[in-house]
Amino acid sequence: MKQFTQAEFEQVALDLELELKQLNYLDEEIKKVQRIQADAEPELADILYENLAYKLQNFYTGCERIFQIIVTELNGALPTGANWHKRLLDRMTVEHSSRPAVISAETARVLRIYLGFRHLVRHIYGYELELERVTQLIEQYDEVWAQFEADLRAFINWLTKTASLLDG
Repeated sequence: MKQFTQAEFEQVALDLELELKQLNYLDEEIKKVQRIQADAEPELADILYENLAYKLQNFYTGCERIFQIIVTELNGALPTGANWHKRLLDRMTVEHSSRPAVISAETARVLRIYLGFRHLVRHIYGYELELERVTQLIEQYDEVWAQFEADLRAFINWLTKTASLLDG
């Protein structure tokens, strides 16, 4: 197992905080679109649902970006192969020799739904989206985001605490 320095752990924590800041901004944007949608004319519904679908796929992309930072900096490498996205998500639920689990199995279970949705959004035309599915994911989003953020904050706290125990 590689021995990490205080600076390495602190840098990873900083990188994760920066990504969380981006996801917090995205959260504000999602809420803005939801407010607009509540007062919008019915003919704008499709455009606003496409916008929300795009933001939901951005949400999962941001989560995955965080996972990529963790595995490249602490685990050594990203998984490979056709299902690497799913394997990366699964790896975040298990302890590694250099770190604890990043997210709970429950958080991974709900994020897997957003991973699948991201794949769908990237491979269809916006007008092909099922409004019911977008609505369901938006209704679950606040809870999923809060769950993910809490798990990640606990992991960042572990990084910070571990860094403080190491000599520079």
